[in-house]
Amino acid sequence: MKLIPVILSGGVGSRLWPLSREHYPKQLLALAGEKTMLQDTVTRLNGLADLTGPIVVCNEVHRFLIAEQLRALNITPLHLILEPVGRNTAPAVAIAALTAQAEEADALILVLPADHLIQNPEAFRDAVTAGKSAAAQGHLVTFGVVPTRPETGYGYIKTGESLTPDNAVFKVAQFVEKPDLNTATNYLKSGDYYWNSGMFLFRADVYLAELARYSPDMLIACQQAYEKAKQDADFLRIDSESFTQCPANSVDYAVMEKTEMGALIPLSAQWSDVGAWSALWEVSPRDENENVLLGDVLTHEVKNCYLRAEHRLIAGIGLDNLIVIETADAVLIAPIEQAQTVKKIVEQLKAGNRHEANLHRRVHRPWGTYENIDVEERFQVKRIMVKPGASLSLQMHYNRSEHWIVVKGTAEITRGEEIFLLSENQSTYIPLGIKHRLANPGKVPLEIIEIQSGSYLGEDDIVRFEDVYGRQ
Repeated sequence: MKLIPVILSGGVGSRLWPLSREHYPKQLLALAGEKTMLQDTVTRLNGLADLTGPIVVCNEVHRFLIAEQLRALNITPLHLILEPVGRNTAPAVAIAALTAQAEEADALILVLPADHLIQNPEAFRDAVTAGKSAAAQGHLVTFGVVPTRPETGYGYIKTGESLTPDNAVFKVAQFVEKPDLNTATNYLKSGDYYWNSGMFLFRADVYLAELARYSPDMLIACQQAYEKAKQDADFLRIDSESFTQCPANSVDYAVMEKTEMGALIPLSAQWSDVGAWSALWEVSPRDENENVLLGDVLTHEVKNCYLRAEHRLIAGIGLDNLIVIETADAVLIAPIEQAQTVKKIVEQLKAGNRHEANLHRRVHRPWGTYENIDVEERFQVKRIMVKPGASLSLQMHYNRSEHWIVVKGTAEITRGEEIFLLSENQSTYIPLGIKHRLANPGKVPLEIIEIQSGSYLGEDDIVRFEDVYGRQ
């Protein structure tokens, strides 16, 4: 029986702003090691029996970033499924289950969020192995994290009778919401309650059958979206109209809280959902003053702080119990106990239509990156990097002209009917309204400085005629 990992990568991680942003969220970041959280999620599966490549469910904006991160690990996914809109976890898992059934009728699917931290992957693999038999027999298995403190930020699962002689699998008695401190303390003392991890293991057909019983409208919408799906290069695009009509709900609410087939595997693997900067401070190695210091950071009489410098020096004096996160275009300063409130700043950014909610100063594209260096009313300066063998779309602009100066590598320029090469220290001019393309035919990254001038400099002033990445 195949074990198919289903990686859910649709979140935006707003409480980890300014590092996590809507177009470059926390699962694509290396927050607690050298690998990104998505890469850690995939690689911790190594060693499990009967394992296939993963099915990854993500939104369209992140598709090339996710594909590139898997490619860097030499991992070929079974499918990269693109959600046209977010509808929470239950529909995403339903689409993945329908896809898994095409591989094997009774396949086991292991549902994992892409943005969790597990510091003991061996214990995690042992828990998955322990759950395979129960899942094969028709149970909907969830992994309950053994609580280490009276945590008020997680939901809990209460267990009932043991389903195995060795007490490795328990019947799920009840899902409970996030408790107050007194209730959480009593949960911890009882020994019958576990943190709800949001990770699951079950047969694809069993999940779909239970979804048909408890959320039939959702299943019908997902089936229609899957049946009308289209393959687009490496991506499976599910039907937008059908999926948009799908009710939004989580696996917990749609199925797990209602089913009689729920089972729980206790998990003690140093798990965290890394839901806020305070969680990263808790799980990261700290110095003798209980500080986490990352990047170019100097301190004097600082304690109990999380200080992270991405681009510039942070100098802290006399600080206690603070989070300071520095990026190229934003700095966050907050008390650790108010880390959950960071999303309120993101809400303000979105209400003000500010780009800092969505994009970093360095923006990733399938062909490379661009970075804004200077912006004024009628001109803009960018630094553009094009990966070897990659090219931008054939495009034109109605409102701006562009100067390109090559500072590293070799550029192949399409300008109107001309095609020519430029090397370092050479430049060209692209008049307004002329079709053009920038490509890197070389073996090293191409870097250019682009100077735009015109009446409107927005990214939506692009008319594409050809694009190897299938963008409109």
